[in-house]
Amino acid sequence: MIITSLRSKIRVVFSITLLLLGALFAFSIKYDHAMVEETNIAQEQAISHYLYSYYLKHAKIDEAYLDAQNVSLVTDKGTVVQIERFFKEKGKLTRYAVDTFHLRRIIIINNDRFKLILENKNKVRFPLKRALVFAAVFILIILLYLWIMKSFNPLSKLKSQIQTFSKGNLDIECKSDKEDEIAEVANEFDHAVRMIRELLHSRQLFLRAIMHELKTPIAKGRLVSEMIGDEKNKARLHSIFERLNLLIDEFAKIEKITSKNFDLTIKPYRISDLLEASIDMLMIENPKYLITTRIEKDYSINVDFELFTLVIKNILDNGIKYSTDKHITVIANNNQLKVINKGEALKEPLENYFKPFHASEKGLGLGLYIVKSILDIHQMKLDYQHKDQENIFTIV
Repeated sequence: MIITSLRSKIRVVFSITLLLLGALFAFSIKYDHAMVEETNIAQEQAISHYLYSYYLKHAKIDEAYLDAQNVSLVTDKGTVVQIERFFKEKGKLTRYAVDTFHLRRIIIINNDRFKLILENKNKVRFPLKRALVFAAVFILIILLYLWIMKSFNPLSKLKSQIQTFSKGNLDIECKSDKEDEIAEVANEFDHAVRMIRELLHSRQLFLRAIMHELKTPIAKGRLVSEMIGDEKNKARLHSIFERLNLLIDEFAKIEKITSKNFDLTIKPYRISDLLEASIDMLMIENPKYLITTRIEKDYSINVDFELFTLVIKNILDNGIKYSTDKHITVIANNNQLKVINKGEALKEPLENYFKPFHASEKGLGLGLYIVKSILDIHQMKLDYQHKDQENIFTIV
């Protein structure tokens, strides 16, 4: 398992530190037990030799010596019987044996002069001072861990603000009055958000002002065209002004798409209805002469009607513009919409044409940029292939 999170790495470091500290404390306790055990064995052997020597000289046991060594005689008959049975069952009832009976360290001395059962009361004392030191260090490490993890709280807040920003919400504020590195990053990000917000606001005002100013001459042109007596020319002028109005509306949509300032209305629509609406948006005379549609299998897709018809309309428009015979074929089948026209293969990879204002001989170079932006929103893609002198664009 690869640990990538900084929080997880800090947790691992502190966990290992605490485990090592606990292991060191346990080892020190075990070491103390081993040292006391070694001391007791040497002491007990010395006591056995001394008692035997003293008995040979004085024919009695030196109980004062035993008291001085913190060792006492076991004289209770019932206890003596239990101890002898315990040592006998373990096969230790010999001339000299040591074992633990009911948490008591018992020594049996059984020689040719006397038989004694002794209790060694020298036990390992709990290292209280050392335990207090270890506990203090342990608590200090825990407090350091909590202090460091608390310093990450602003980072979590900053992450949440960045996620909100990535969804298109620019009304965020993440300034910090602290002086650490996280605060510096938060303040720089807040400054960048404010700059982006101001730039977008000024751009929106600029575009809206331009579109508003264009609407006025278009409206005047339509009024003037009404005064023309020739109905054919009047119809052509109406078509031109309607086209200009449509272009302005499309620029407004482009502004919303690029600034993420829109709400999707996703509903199921039949591809045939979307295609028909897109052809109507082209506002061309006799579309049947320019576009051949084959709905081999009609299907429904969940899309935003206005945006997706704009996608199809732009692909159809490009297909007609760059076709050598000014004709395209549209095929709907298997959840795919194909737009086919005769012509040369694209000179560059398709991804290059997705860039805004790509060099174009017959337009602004925004058509496929709009298509890519809207398809990304719908989690769809545009594929391209050139086969048999035909360009095939497929919405998948």
